Amino acid sequence: MAETPKKPGGADRSEPITKSYDWGDAIRKVRPVQPISVKKVSPGGNRETPEPSSKPAGTETAEAPADQAKPSTKPTAGRHAKMPPIGQLKGRPLGRILIKMGKLTRTQVGEALDLQKKKHGPIGQLLVELGYVDENDVRIALGAQAGMEPVDLSKFEIPREILALIPTQMANTYRVIPIDYEPAGKLLSIAMDDPSNFQATDDLKTLMGYAIKAYITTPDDLAGALGRFYPEDQPESINDLINEIAGDEDLAKFEGRGESIDLEELKELADSNPVKKLLNLVLLQAIRDKASDIHFEPFEDEFKMRYRIDGVLYEMVPPPRHIAVAIASRIKVMANLNIAERRLPQDGRIELVVQGNPVDLRVSVLPTIFGESVVMRVLDRANVSLSLDRIGMRDQDLAVFRQLIHKPNGIIINTGPTGSGKTTTLYAALNELNDVERKILTAEDPVEYDIDGLVQCQINVDQGMTFAKALRSFLRQDPDVILVGEIRDLETAQIAVQASLTGHLVFTTLHTNDAPSAIARLVDLGLEPFLVTATLEAIVAQRLARRICNNCRDEFQPTEEMLMELGLTPEDVQGRSFMYGRGCDYCNNTGYKGRVGIFEIMAINDPIRELIMQRASSSILRAAARKAGMRSLRENGLMAIYEGLTTLEEIVRETIVEED
Repeated sequence: MAETPKKPGGADRSEPITKSYDWGDAIRKVRPVQPISVKKVSPGGNRETPEPSSKPAGTETAEAPADQAKPSTKPTAGRHAKMPPIGQLKGRPLGRILIKMGKLTRTQVGEALDLQKKKHGPIGQLLVELGYVDENDVRIALGAQAGMEPVDLSKFEIPREILALIPTQMANTYRVIPIDYEPAGKLLSIAMDDPSNFQATDDLKTLMGYAIKAYITTPDDLAGALGRFYPEDQPESINDLINEIAGDEDLAKFEGRGESIDLEELKELADSNPVKKLLNLVLLQAIRDKASDIHFEPFEDEFKMRYRIDGVLYEMVPPPRHIAVAIASRIKVMANLNIAERRLPQDGRIELVVQGNPVDLRVSVLPTIFGESVVMRVLDRANVSLSLDRIGMRDQDLAVFRQLIHKPNGIIINTGPTGSGKTTTLYAALNELNDVERKILTAEDPVEYDIDGLVQCQINVDQGMTFAKALRSFLRQDPDVILVGEIRDLETAQIAVQASLTGHLVFTTLHTNDAPSAIARLVDLGLEPFLVTATLEAIVAQRLARRICNNCRDEFQPTEEMLMELGLTPEDVQGRSFMYGRGCDYCNNTGYKGRVGIFEIMAINDPIRELIMQRASSSILRAAARKAGMRSLRENGLMAIYEGLTTLEEIVRETIVEED
């Protein structure tokens, strides 16, 4: 008789082998697009490891039919072939799993449990310290506990068509490798070395659209397989994928179709593997390059992809025009939007975890005359430091700002254009005030970062949840500090004033060019000057200028014309040095890397209050504020230039000439 082939992790037994846990199926049942939240398991394991939700009773299957399509090389359990069927191990205590694996005796497990009562560490770690097992044994056991069968990759060949399902950059970023694929159920089997890395399976489900079945392997095996099959010195480039798409016959048939594409064809486009690979590579590269926005823009004869990095847009190699619909459809599927709706704007979000960092993608879809324009705002927490010490304020300005935010009541306004860092500054201020003695409520549109200890509310105008309605309800919630995302109308301004007058500290934002102009804006909204003087404590205007790259910075002498743009003469800058960036690989040959904050803090004193009551102009208010010690945006920008942090061009672009 022919020998029955072994399944991954299974032994040569007559009894049926229980099917391992299908993470993709669980994701579909729990939440269609959003990643599920699963408690992370430490590498050492513990006595009470959370168990993922299993399939309903009766849905487990036995051996697959012999005629089922499989790759020529199957994953094998290899050195772990003596393990019992995974169904006997899933959800069991770690010690019992290691006993069934033949790695421990009951006496050794009892000794480790006694030691755990004294040291209170994970039992897996204690077993390693006692020398009874090694870390790989614990890792395999933890995988079995989560329903993951072991697989030996050391002598394993994976068909090229399966490797092509996950791009090189994604495989190395998430530390996974594909080992099997079932087209009928869109089931992708992957090997990973961390049984607690559930977020990787969630992200692959979101990015690639597959159901995921995870196997467990050792770090050495995975590193060797990644080195063999996905060498990092030969990464797949966006140009390679664009060339692949240009020659794809299935996508080429949609060229020139315009709006005449039905729903089934849209689903086919969104499920195209070359499109998924291109989009995923674009997303990962944008996150790696610290882009704040990704733009996909259809035009009459071309389709543009652009990143906004450090406030400036950079164009990428454009893909073929006919994949515009496919890209938009794929993004809408990932964001759980309606792919059939192409006439109305839509908004959504995509949640990822890249290299351990949570990344939130806010998606905006806008119908245009040539198709749907899609913009994705990248909110990467790893790039944001919610600390006042790290937002770029000078020591003198920081001392003033700290004094202002610790006032018991009043209104503090942060002003500046979109993308100037207002949200980060306000979050940093709230983060400093966030303690058990204060109740902090926020009304935001949207809520960009969730912070423990803050009660945050999402504004939804379509459902009637406006800033004014939220703020009115806040006053009945007994708050100490309130954040209003933006004052857009008189009603919101009046309630903010009322909150301040009743003993609350209110933070909010406006869109004006500088700090003194914010007062004129409040009066223009219809707020009475006496209410402004009674509640307003300070206005902080800010900008973000690109920072000179530290790797390629060099000194130069500016021309007289360059100085004139800042209202300077050669005599004004005599003895000062100026820096610029030559451009290098680290900064993508731009000469800039990161941004530096430029601030203007206008504290409201009695002379300024008298001028507000007299409805004085912004120029008179500015002169009074500078007399009281305020440094303007232009002055702070010049100081940043003299310190070699940024360039003349950046300060000219970000600040305006002040009126005397």
